Order: sequence, then structure tokens, then C-alpha cells
Amino acid sequence: MTTDRPDGGGDLDGVGAMTGNRGRWPKTDQDSGIEDVTLLILEWLGEQGVNAMIRVDAERVADNAPAWTFAASGGPLEHGMRADGRTVQQCMSAALSRLREAGLSVPF
Repeated sequence: MTTDRPDGGGDLDGVGAMTGNRGRWPKTDQDSGIEDVTLLILEWLGEQGVNAMIRVDAERVADNAPAWTFAASGGPLEHGMRADGRTVQQCMSAALSRLREAGLSVPF
């Protein structure tokens, strides 16, 4: 779906129309950038037959505990796996390490 912006900014996809960012993902961490590829990692895992998710737990945020959780199972993973972190960067870094230890060559 595309829409013309009233300010003459051209066509936008549905996300861009709502956020005004023309469908580009924001760069929130210029040092690691792992949050920029997290959705690509999840999509790639799905293509490999792996069920995967990342979530944040508001109660753990309030308790100042590691609030981010990555979980994956199925496909080529012999056993399910989980990684936690205080930030999405910590969580995904641990998750990528564990996925690689399990034999998945994640290309990101």
C-alpha cells in the first residue's frame, strides 16, 4: 500500500505513512547495530524452520533485571534455546553465540 504525503514527500509504504520515516529503520546504536538486523535474523531463522522470538518483560524492566529474552526451537536446533540480556544488544549477542554453538551459521 502506498500513500501520497500531503507535504509532497512522495509515496510511502504503510509503516512510513504512519511514522513518517519512509520505511527506513532508525539507527539507535551506532556502535553495534545488532538491533538493526534482529528482524532479519528472525526472518532468516524462520526460513531455516526455526521458531524464534524476542520479547521484553515490563516487570523485569521495573525490577532492573535482564528484561530482554530471545527464544528459539525446532528446525535444525536439537534442543530449544534461550538467551537473556539487560539490553537488546546483550540479548541478541548471547543468542547469536548460542545459535552458532548449536551449528547454525547465522549470516548476520
